[in-house]
Amino acid sequence: MHKSGFINILGKPNVGKSSLVNAIIKEKVAIVSNKEQTTRHRIFGILNDDNYQLVFSDTPGIIEPKYELQKKIVAAAKSAIKDADIFLWVVDCLDQNIDFELLEKMKKNNLPIYLLLNKSDLLKSKDQEKKIFEHWKKNTSLENIIFISAKNCDDFQFLINDLLNHISEHPAFFPKDVFTDKNERFYVSETIRQKIFENYHEEIPYSTEVVVENFKEEENIIKISTTIYVERDSQKPIIIGKGASAIKKISTEARMELENFFGKKIFLEQFVKVSENWRHDKKKLNQFGYH
Repeated sequence: MHKSGFINILGKPNVGKSSLVNAIIKEKVAIVSNKEQTTRHRIFGILNDDNYQLVFSDTPGIIEPKYELQKKIVAAAKSAIKDADIFLWVVDCLDQNIDFELLEKMKKNNLPIYLLLNKSDLLKSKDQEKKIFEHWKKNTSLENIIFISAKNCDDFQFLINDLLNHISEHPAFFPKDVFTDKNERFYVSETIRQKIFENYHEEIPYSTEVVVENFKEEENIIKISTTIYVERDSQKPIIIGKGASAIKKISTEARMELENFFGKKIFLEQFVKVSENWRHDKKKLNQFGYH
């Protein structure tokens, strides 16, 4: 008997959804940073075993959108409410605010809901843990409430075993030798975007988009050409930095990570261009893959 199913992960920004997927799959499926709205796309992390395939759907954090890009991002997250077999609702265990609107939408599907209280490593006592548990139990009436630390736990087999109790018999949805639905170009663009989020501040990370123009794999090297798009002329010199120091730094960091991932030397060429107000332009967003 072989089981397959979709396990969709929902929650606010920066609660650890992407970290959880990476920890479960034990591969870098999604980029992670301490800034909100790092995740822009719905990404599948695929866990394979001889007897099952579990597809974990990492989603962007749900917020009140202020511009067109955020509308696209939130729409991608909300689409995950419609096609799940199980919901994993991830919250920061120190955040007592309950998203009742999201909870009701999940409950309407009559599917199993696991409430994962993440960042449990920040709790100071068992008494604090008990009070938090009682708060969520009383206000959500959910049966499956689990404290986790996506950052520190390297073994989620206990959760996987429990999830399998709710998964039906079905052939694999994806080939058994893949761990994500995204291609190599997507991984490259996301890796560079993560370095931008780590190295720049304020509005710059949110104003950038990375497009892989060329990806040519040879026997001993992969040659990659990318364009970093910004929204305004004033942002271009910030990305480049004095004497190109800033863009050299993110290029070096990205190249090292990509070489480790692909197991080959990487030649990475980067350009910076202005695409004025691209976050507000539906046509440009479609061109960048936000449909």
